[in-house]
Amino acid sequence: MNGPVSLPQPRFASALPSEFEALCPPPQLLPGENIDHYHAIQAAIFRDLAPQSAIEWLLAIDIAELSWEMQRYRVLRHRVLNTFRQKAIEMTLRRVDLAGIAPDFQDVGEIYTINNALDWQLDASAALDIEVRLQSYGFDQHAISMEVYVQARDILALFESLLNAAQLRRLMLLKEINNFRRSKVADLAKVAGA
Repeated sequence: MNGPVSLPQPRFASALPSEFEALCPPPQLLPGENIDHYHAIQAAIFRDLAPQSAIEWLLAIDIAELSWEMQRYRVLRHRVLNTFRQKAIEMTLRRVDLAGIAPDFQDVGEIYTINNALDWQLDASAALDIEVRLQSYGFDQHAISMEVYVQARDILALFESLLNAAQLRRLMLLKEINNFRRSKVADLAKVAGA
């Protein structure tokens, strides 16, 4: 009764009619991006928009591309935040470990702090120990997250502007499809009335 379920695999290639394949260049994926995910987003958008003409297909292809870009920006933003989390741990460890240390030992303490932050990233046991120690000094996960956002504010602003620009372009293209369809309906109404 409980066995593997065989679901039909989606057929992404059939979403685009063969006469319009030349309009849709192959995706330019970054390492680690999944072609099946790309095709799933593209197929869902094509299904929703149901383009009928070459112009509608061009617009739908651009909307799918922009949707993929937005997905990419969100994933990259998350990865950037994870990178800055290690830097935030390092900065917080500096506050705890280097406070009151003699100037002659600052360089050694700095190396020790950098190694601890690297251990935090690579070793789950060390991470737990470091987080408990930081929490004993009043630096909980919220304090670390605040430090992450402070350090990453410039790059986060970049991602916000990229996301906003892609969203605006996508909305404009959707509006363009609607305007194109309205003009076709108006043209048909004129022809039918004449």
